[in-house]
This record gives sequence, structure tokens and C-alpha cells, in this order.
Amino acid sequence: MMTVKFISDRLVALLAILILWPLFFVIAILLACTQKGRVVFSQKRVGKGGELFVIYKFCTMTESSQGTHVTVSGDKRVTPLGGILRKYKLDELPQLWNVLKGDMSFVGPRPDVPGYADMLQGEDRAILTMRPGITGPASLKYRNEEELLAHVADPVVYNDTVIFPDKVRLNLYYLRHYSLGMDLKIILATLLNRKLDYCGEII
Repeated sequence: MMTVKFISDRLVALLAILILWPLFFVIAILLACTQKGRVVFSQKRVGKGGELFVIYKFCTMTESSQGTHVTVSGDKRVTPLGGILRKYKLDELPQLWNVLKGDMSFVGPRPDVPGYADMLQGEDRAILTMRPGITGPASLKYRNEEELLAHVADPVVYNDTVIFPDKVRLNLYYLRHYSLGMDLKIILATLLNRKLDYCGEII
């Protein structure tokens, strides 16, 4: 089943890139004209088996951005255009290249920065047997994560003690109940900007 998923992911990614390349071009031109520095952001993330890979996104923050890895709504590091791209998840489009390369899948746990994988203990480490995804059940539940973090006293602590463990739980559920039908529901819910209930139904 996972072999079929791997092959179909790469074929769909290739088709999507061929169809969406004009959108890639327009976004790249807008970024080049409205902000300094790179158009595409790259960063090492933890992938399948705990191996590091380079993930790609459109740049949405100022060139000199520093500080916490946690981003909240209204973060001054995010550029005006970057805010629009992040709102509609268009900054994630370059990850189609990651899927084509085989680093990622369309559906799976979001790839964390090095360090978070070290927090996984016991059976939670089973998450690392999956290729990380562009979307997934945890991504759907926390699609408004930046807004949520903006209303807590300490975003980093809340992320590490509440959101991260819950994402691990959701990703383990996905691993244990994976099916092609579930993947299709998650992709559809992502496109519709909706959530899934505990039975995997779109709500």
C-alpha cells in the first residue's frame, strides 16, 4: 500500500508542477518585487527514518528574521505578501518538488526542525517510519495554529507542551489507520479548508 502511495505521490506532484508553474512564476515575481533577499526559503527538516532533508517554501519573512521557530498571528517578521501566502498556504507550493524527489508525501506528519524528533519517545518514534507530508490530520486540526498561539501567554511553551504532543497523537492515529480513502479525505478537507472528526469525516 505504501509503495502505491509513494509512486502516486510522485506522479501527482509532477502533474501539479506542470499545471501550476505559471502560479509559481507569478508568486516568485511578486516576492522579488516586494521584498529583499531570497524568493525560496530552504531549511533542514527531519524526514523518514530520522534522516535530514532540505524543505522548500516561498519566503514569507524578512531577510534578517531571527528568533523563535514558533510563529504567531501578527508576527512582525512576516511580510505583507508573506502573510497572504501563509493564510492560503501558497507558501507551501515549492514542497511539490520535495514530493517529486521522494522526500515528502502529500499526506503525513509535518516535518519538524531537528531537535523535535529527539523529543519522541517509545512508540511515538513510529512516526518517523512515515514520509512527512504537506498536509495531514494534525495540519488540519491546527490550520489556524498561528492565531491560536497569539492568544496564549507563552507560545513556545504552549506549542511544546500542548500542541506538539497532540500532533504526535494524531499522527500516530493516522499511521495505524492509514488508507487511500483517508488520504483522499484529508486532501479534500485541506482544499476545502475544513477539519476531520474523530471518525475521519469532513466537518
